[in-house]
Amino acid sequence: MYKSRGNKGLFDEEFIKKRLSVIGNPLEAIKKVLDFEVFRELLESKLGNTNKKNNAGTKPYDVLLLFKILIL
Repeated sequence: MYKSRGNKGLFDEEFIKKRLSVIGNPLEAIKKVLDFEVFRELLESKLGNTNKKNNAGTKPYDVLLLFKILIL
């Protein structure tokens, strides 16, 4: 439904998470404290484009990802 974030290999995501965890990823600490999924329904209802005539054009970015970018 949403735009992908680039081409990744089979284990790239896992390797990146392990490397960030070793050096102390502050986003992991934030994720433990705050559940952003609580905001998904509200964001999609207010910001989702429901009046599209067709599926032409690129897919939108995930509204929750954009919200995290703005907040953080």
